[in-house]
Amino acid sequence: MSPTPNEALPDVSIVIPSYNSAPWLPTTFEALARAVRASGLAVQVVFVDDGSTDDTESVVERIAAAFPGTVELHRQTNQGRFLARWAGLKRSRATATMLLDSRVLVDVDSLVHYRRVLAEEPSQTVWNGHVPTVSDAPLVGRFWEVPTHIFWAHYLRRPRPMDITPENFDSVPKGTTIFLAPTDLLREAFRGTWPADDARLVSDDTKLLRWLVEAHPIRLDPGFSALYRPRTTVRGFVSHTFDRGTLFVDSYAGTTPARSIALIAFALAPIALVVVLVWLVVAGLGAVALGIALASILLALAPALLAAINRCPPRALLAYVAVLPLFVVPFWLGLVRGLFVHRRAFLRRGALHPSTSEEHTAP
Repeated sequence: MSPTPNEALPDVSIVIPSYNSAPWLPTTFEALARAVRASGLAVQVVFVDDGSTDDTESVVERIAAAFPGTVELHRQTNQGRFLARWAGLKRSRATATMLLDSRVLVDVDSLVHYRRVLAEEPSQTVWNGHVPTVSDAPLVGRFWEVPTHIFWAHYLRRPRPMDITPENFDSVPKGTTIFLAPTDLLREAFRGTWPADDARLVSDDTKLLRWLVEAHPIRLDPGFSALYRPRTTVRGFVSHTFDRGTLFVDSYAGTTPARSIALIAFALAPIALVVVLVWLVVAGLGAVALGIALASILLALAPALLAAINRCPPRALLAYVAVLPLFVVPFWLGLVRGLFVHRRAFLRRGALHPSTSEEHTAP
């Protein structure tokens, strides 16, 4: 599973971090294999098992034998996706590296499209994947489509190739579910956004991408795509939502004063609402308390209406309404945890920038 000393350098290295994703890996690799064969690219896969307790290792070893490229398995104790990706990135041997999550299905033409565009436009070296959610996912898996169809509506109403720039960064889809860039640039970005706190509780994409977009435009292109397979259980959704609340703070705290204030307000608002409602009930104003409670519920459901206007799929709208009660408390608790864990981030001035961000020592 390891390369020989005289083996030719690959065209692309693919880093796949994974934690207890064994059931998903066979189909993840099957889709990736089809895309690799269609493109004709020579690839090196660096699979990082981030302390899994399932049979990930044996599954990867079986898959490697039939994969059209080298597959290198690296095992480590659980350290979070940021450090798992870094472990893979250190082992990348190609000049370009693709980050790929372990539960996505790469479109068969994605690497073909990347190779064709790169030949025509050599400056297009940094790519952000177009990643819709599989349509047959359970309701808990489609909840997040409503928020994305609000904040990223300009793109999702009509997906088309475009550049992500510092100016439009917060209004278009972005992430590292499937992301490709020059290896050296990625390594520099990782060093520039090295976590000062517990790496399992830091954003592994937004801060990294904010750093990268200051250095180079990022191409967002429907032709470079993969299907996202979300969590399928209530327990998985709740745990993921709790973590997202914390990572949300890490992604935006300190980037601007307004965002920092908004984060603190989001954390305090539910407490203030409960205090007001209790006071009204104790004061004998139960009807007023009920009216405020109903108004708060309607306000929480309003995003579904906005998302519908922006062509959000009907099943995703249903998912938002049905799953919202499971979302509110875990996300808020995660947000509060984030305010504590990332409290130093509120002292930052402005977003990370390649020329001004603090450089951290990476192993």
